[in-house]
Amino acid sequence: MFKKILQGLIVFSLLCVFNAPANAFYTDMNESHWCYQSIKFLTEIGVLVGYPDGTYKPDIPVSRAEFASMVIKSLGQENTTVTQPIDYGDIEPDFWGYNIIQKAVYFDLIPNGRGADFRPYDPVTRAEAISIAVNALTTSNISEQRAQSVIEKSYEDYTQLPAWFLMAAAKSQLLDLDVIEPGREGKMEPNRPMNRAEVAALLYKMMQEAKLNPNAKLAENMQKRTAEGYILDGVRVQGSIGVIPAGAIFPIQLETVVGSQFSNTADIYTAKVPKNIVTKEGYLLVEQGSDLKGQIKYVQRAKRFKQNGEIIIKNEVLVTPADQAVMLYGVATLDPQVNGFWAKLFKNKKVLTKPNEIINIRLLGPLKIDLTNGYIYE
Repeated sequence: MFKKILQGLIVFSLLCVFNAPANAFYTDMNESHWCYQSIKFLTEIGVLVGYPDGTYKPDIPVSRAEFASMVIKSLGQENTTVTQPIDYGDIEPDFWGYNIIQKAVYFDLIPNGRGADFRPYDPVTRAEAISIAVNALTTSNISEQRAQSVIEKSYEDYTQLPAWFLMAAAKSQLLDLDVIEPGREGKMEPNRPMNRAEVAALLYKMMQEAKLNPNAKLAENMQKRTAEGYILDGVRVQGSIGVIPAGAIFPIQLETVVGSQFSNTADIYTAKVPKNIVTKEGYLLVEQGSDLKGQIKYVQRAKRFKQNGEIIIKNEVLVTPADQAVMLYGVATLDPQVNGFWAKLFKNKKVLTKPNEIINIRLLGPLKIDLTNGYIYE
């Protein structure tokens, strides 16, 4: 009984987290903010952090060193070890951002200094930030004439764009990477400091594109994880993203014994992923041992001469070994094993699962997974 209560509290607390009011995320933000979803997502994965007073302060500028750190984290390369020397006159090895800037140089996001100053405390301008985001990607070559045509059609202040920014500005427009704050439509404002809201929007867009078309050096490091296990059919792989479609059959191993004669509607069950779930190419989707939790949604008692037992369960939560908790909805109908004429005639077969029995649930919605690190997008 105590175990059931404890499991129920765990699931209830997880469901409360997922259904918490959106405006509780940062005290100075709510869902009506134009960049709320990007800020929320990047905060959840550790790219962005708020202030000690619980605010995000979306309108204040971001320094060049801070932006370099955010970019490297958003690309998942903060733990990469590189030995690229930094030739910036104002960056010493004891500077807090030295290793981050070193990585940004290595991955061709920013050029090496060649004795120039990096100006780590200066605010990053929109032109600088967008150029770095474009540098993270493999892009198609376009002519200078084509680039000029794109920016003239897109920005009324195109004459203010510096020559070095022309190609990046055009590519950002073609890739839908440009970030325009509401009320500033039609303007690039290349020299204006980029604020924390704009940075979040830019990083989110860059991340999505980098999953599909990273630059050459990033591609070497963004390797998909591979494993042996249960091959799930129908998974769509694009770049480093795998999408399990709705309707896919997903095996789970019940830890809770359920039965038609003693289980009740709303009872909590727990389960685990019994094997690694992989694509047909061998890319790891969901790790073995991931925890699953759900509820019994329907119970039909077995009655002699009247009906066989039946149970319908609905999975609700998946918790990965990396402690990421996501909503994973799937259903399964547990029928009794009715064999033979007399068994069918008397209609009193009961549902009773065995300890650690493996059953299949049908996913009610798609599951989008980063194949390089196992992160599940919601």
